[in-house]
Amino acid sequence: MLRYTLKRLLTGLLVVVTIVVLITTIIFLAPVDPAQLTFGQRAETGAVAAKRASLGLDKPLRIQLWYYLRDISPINFMSPSMADERRYAYVQLIPLGSKSLLLKQPYLRESYQTGRSVSAILKEAIPKTILLALCSIILASILGIFLGVIAAIYKNSFTDNVAVVCSVIGYSLPSYVTAIILALIFGYYLGDITGLNVQGSIVELDDFGDPVFVFRNLILPAIALGIRPVAIITLLTRSSMMDVLNMDFIRTAKAKGISRVSMLMRHGLRNALNPVATAISGWFAALLAGAFFVENVFNFKGLGEVTVTALINFDIPVVLGAVIFTAVTFVLINILVDIFYVYLDPRAILQ
Repeated sequence: MLRYTLKRLLTGLLVVVTIVVLITTIIFLAPVDPAQLTFGQRAETGAVAAKRASLGLDKPLRIQLWYYLRDISPINFMSPSMADERRYAYVQLIPLGSKSLLLKQPYLRESYQTGRSVSAILKEAIPKTILLALCSIILASILGIFLGVIAAIYKNSFTDNVAVVCSVIGYSLPSYVTAIILALIFGYYLGDITGLNVQGSIVELDDFGDPVFVFRNLILPAIALGIRPVAIITLLTRSSMMDVLNMDFIRTAKAKGISRVSMLMRHGLRNALNPVATAISGWFAALLAGAFFVENVFNFKGLGEVTVTALINFDIPVVLGAVIFTAVTFVLINILVDIFYVYLDPRAILQ
């Protein structure tokens, strides 16, 4: 098990490095001058050139790429004085002459537009998106697995047909369309009854300028994001559960007189969860990375708004910080799911 986990971690690390190198190269090659965007179209040439030099944009692409990878790497080989100059938070591991092997905090640089630390910007936005995605996927998982099991038990019945039709309709609607419909119905027309807002983030400022949590602003975005995963999880659970219920060990369990609930939960659902776990993990990662449109509809002020604003302003460090977070999230979730597979079915380690 340990060997399998280490193998998956090394593979994930290789995937993250490859993604970072490719995305960084593509963004740095884009024919846009962030320094010009910082000052505007009427800026003086000298000021723009000085800004480009201070940001390191006047150097060749390979040098820019190398410097950025050095900044975000948690392990590096350099002199402590250089680390202090770059404002790294580091721990010296092995001194080797004038240089040392350093364990340091990844440095995501500062925003070109605001000058704020990218880490600070992401720390404000990411928890909101994580909370939104987590609520959505929990809602989708519970409801989807429940409906899938019910549909499998009563297959070809009216209940089964309703569950399948609702799933198809739910998956067919884009999330931003669902978000607009929910905002109009429950936030605008029925707002006085539901008490829900058309727009708003999980953290708002009160009349005195102090931040307060407004949890009701989480309800509509979570439902809007969760409807499509509910449809997929329902259909996958139904299909997988129907296959498992037709297997020999289920008939053996019935012959032994095991109760229906125990048979369905311990023997049926557990063996049917593998494809469902894949769908849940994939959708959770997708919700973290792809909640942009829903966040914009509800003005949720999470990672989506930060990324879209950075793309409009071509704020390279913020864009790359968001991409790195997304890539690491996808890889870690997939690794955790693979380990969960092995827990559910130890034979998966041999595949």
